[in-house]
Amino acid sequence: MLRGTREQPEETPQPAPRRISQERQRITGLPLYFQGYLSVRRSRHQEFRVYWTELRGTMLFFYDDKKAPTYSQKLDISALTSATNVYPDENGSAQFILMLSNRELELKADDCECGKEWKGFILTVTELSVPPDKSLLPEQLRRMHEVLEKEKKRRITLNNCSGASLNTKSPPSSTFTTMPVCFYAVSRQEAIEMLEKNPSCGNLILRPGSDSKNYAITIRQKLDAPRLKHYKVMSKGTGYVIELERQVTLPSLQDVVNYFVTQTRGNLKPYVIHTHAAEDPVSLKAHTGTVPLQERDTRSSTGTPHY
Repeated sequence: MLRGTREQPEETPQPAPRRISQERQRITGLPLYFQGYLSVRRSRHQEFRVYWTELRGTMLFFYDDKKAPTYSQKLDISALTSATNVYPDENGSAQFILMLSNRELELKADDCECGKEWKGFILTVTELSVPPDKSLLPEQLRRMHEVLEKEKKRRITLNNCSGASLNTKSPPSSTFTTMPVCFYAVSRQEAIEMLEKNPSCGNLILRPGSDSKNYAITIRQKLDAPRLKHYKVMSKGTGYVIELERQVTLPSLQDVVNYFVTQTRGNLKPYVIHTHAAEDPVSLKAHTGTVPLQERDTRSSTGTPHY
């Protein structure tokens, strides 16, 4: 069992076997950009813990073992605000800190070169540009540029799929459905910015989920102070499940939106950008990633959100 900091490996860690890689691809649904060992801690009061780590899309997946098919933890880094310089510690390892909108994550790599490589790939996918770090080797820069093009294509594809869902006709045997007017192909952070900068447009946004297969609801309410919440909306069969303390299953995404409106007696209103209204504060791009929507606020025993 891995504990604390890891000894310097005698040779470069090899990728996981092909069968395991295929299983991880199936589970995550995201392309693999970079992988290797990282020591991780979320607080200076904690010990570092070693994980086999994969960068997929704008998500970090942490595995307890290099051969484990299922990740033990994941982290959305699409809302990365900055990253500190890579600096060596007393043991020869290299540390740096990822600054996210709501937390910090301290990472430790085997050496400075490995640390700078990890930081370079992370910045490439979150900022959609290769960092101008002169210490990076030509081969590292080449691979980062390849990853950059893959990530750009992934986001374009996701955006096109989201847009197509607005216009694609259903088969003749099924009922024609359209996306709710408050659906936008934006990331979690972009949805927050939209709600904060244009409150007159509404306070509920439906957006793609972190895995690009499901959806999420982002809301902003003013009670004693502005409050933001996020809810998973899972696609199951022909319906959709709202991940509450007691799950709610509904037949369509419009019914999901209506549920939040009716349960709050109209306090929640779908976000709609009106013609000639203030310009949208963010680019409506598919920034996905992800977002594991793990925050859960207090809810009533009936499964309806408390506001």
